[in-house]
Amino acid sequence: MTDYRQLLEEVLAEVRAARIRAGRAVNAERTLLYWRIGQLILERQQQEGWGATIIDRLAADLAAQFPGMRGWSPRNLWYMRALAEAYPTRDRATAVAGLP
Repeated sequence: MTDYRQLLEEVLAEVRAARIRAGRAVNAERTLLYWRIGQLILERQQQEGWGATIIDRLAADLAAQFPGMRGWSPRNLWYMRALAEAYPTRDRATAVAGLP
């Protein structure tokens, strides 16, 4: 029975470690997605001279395309833009995404 308990503890440790790695991977990908979206917004605003109303429109259109999915508010899109502005290169954004 002692051998079984040891096996169980080892399996549980593997499952817990895998869940942590998966969570980190999801968070890193989400951060990079937000950076890419922010970069697109920032570039278009700079190139086209678009103002703040474009973010409101984009937020509404994204919410309509992804009903039930949270995170498409104008405030969040401004945060994404700010992330891209603070970390202007993908290398820096990738480094930030890798933080725990």
